[in-house]
Amino acid sequence: MRSTKIFILAAFLTTAALGTKTVIGAKLLAKINNENKGFAVVELFTSEGCSSCPPADALVAKIEKENKDMPVYILAYHVDYWNRLGWKDAFSSADYSKRQNEYAGYLHLQQIYTPQIIVNGKTEFVGSEEGTLRNAIKTNLQTASPAQLSLGVSAAAKGQATIKYSAEGTDKNTILLIAVLQKNAQTKVERGENGGRTLSHVQIVRKLQKVALNTKSGSVNVSLPNGYNAAGWEIVGILQNTSTGAIAAAAKAQGAAANI
Repeated sequence: MRSTKIFILAAFLTTAALGTKTVIGAKLLAKINNENKGFAVVELFTSEGCSSCPPADALVAKIEKENKDMPVYILAYHVDYWNRLGWKDAFSSADYSKRQNEYAGYLHLQQIYTPQIIVNGKTEFVGSEEGTLRNAIKTNLQTASPAQLSLGVSAAAKGQATIKYSAEGTDKNTILLIAVLQKNAQTKVERGENGGRTLSHVQIVRKLQKVALNTKSGSVNVSLPNGYNAAGWEIVGILQNTSTGAIAAAAKAQGAAANI
């Protein structure tokens, strides 16, 4: 009887030990998966003149807050083609409408619309579709990046920053896009479809600059918009294929441009 108890105890201890190893193994696997270099660039095309856009703006704000420590990059472009309907969006630019039209060509779309989200330059859908967005982010975070990008602010003066970059795994059709983002803002809309509402925005693209990758590393001067400050703004770079629109890598600039 005593030997049976010893056997049962030994079996229990062995099982417990295996269970501990299993837990440790799961943690190690999770760490490896987190280092998989997957990423998600979420580009929202929106407008203060569009009554369907505020839910999409709120959605990306929620996603941005939830994923602060993950390689999820929100870029909100305010297009200008709604401006003719009674309210001029102060954040809008014809350049962002042009970028959306370029995506229509890449993705073989018949027309552009707001709110529209495009993830990693490959998947598009209505910007307020939360489930679709979450699934797209999850899928891309689990997919290894085909390239690598690092950015750093090497020097800064009032109105301008020098950005150092290093890119690996790119091909001849890849360019670097540097986006200067205002982290948040609020606007009281007086006219148009959202007249009388106060709208909140996050990750507003205030400048988008293209850089030809003639070498794998280098530096570029970027003009900073009026009102730029290190606390309320950030700089994001993305590597994009100009033949397909696919985004191969993304990174935030390290070394904030302080005292600007």
